[in-house]
Amino acid sequence: MATDLTLHQRRRKPTADELQGIPWLRLLRPDERAHAVAELQVGDAEPGDYVCRVGKPVTYWFGVVAGLLKMSSDNAQGLTMTFTGVPPGGWFGEGTALKREPYRYNIQALRKSVVAGLPVDTFHGLLDHSIGFNRFVMNQLNERLGQFIAAREIDRMNNPDIRVARSLAALFNPVLYPGVGEILRITQQELAYLVGLSRQRVNEALTALQAQGIIRVEYGGLRVLDLAALRFTVFAYQKDR
Repeated sequence: MATDLTLHQRRRKPTADELQGIPWLRLLRPDERAHAVAELQVGDAEPGDYVCRVGKPVTYWFGVVAGLLKMSSDNAQGLTMTFTGVPPGGWFGEGTALKREPYRYNIQALRKSVVAGLPVDTFHGLLDHSIGFNRFVMNQLNERLGQFIAAREIDRMNNPDIRVARSLAALFNPVLYPGVGEILRITQQELAYLVGLSRQRVNEALTALQAQGIIRVEYGGLRVLDLAALRFTVFAYQKDR
């Protein structure tokens, strides 16, 4: 449950270890890095905390140092559509920050998380002067486009095993989420929230993927053994499962 103080009110300076988890810092020149580090803030998000909400003005460019967030939106009928999860190493909202427009989605913590924020003016300053930062943001935008095209395809799939496989593959994207590595720390319930299936159905899909040697379910998370198979394999689907 969220605390009485907002995430913004709980902001603080990042520790040295937390700075190590911010992938784009190492791409900056020393003077650029020093300026960015001086401006960076982090917040300790509790489950249910909102990092940003639909309609709110953009003030920071955000990233996940630790934990897991979800990106979603509510339609006119009050139903929630989840677009993607954001695991460690992931930075998001660069399109919104570029245009300085209000958010069109919600970002919410699924578990205790450490969220970093770079003030939007500092974000634009780095874009104006840093080649390394520009390349990082350009790669982010390119990968994000592919991610959302894939998410659109996933939404049209009736095969739950493929939905789970493709959603897992998206979370193991090494460009968008370099902090994940080979093991994703996620529970079956958290994955169910992201995929839009029941926890029981997600469990069945994970069991099937593990039986095929594509993943291995470990304590507290999942290890990918064959990322290409998660992305491209077509699985037979039996409706009576």
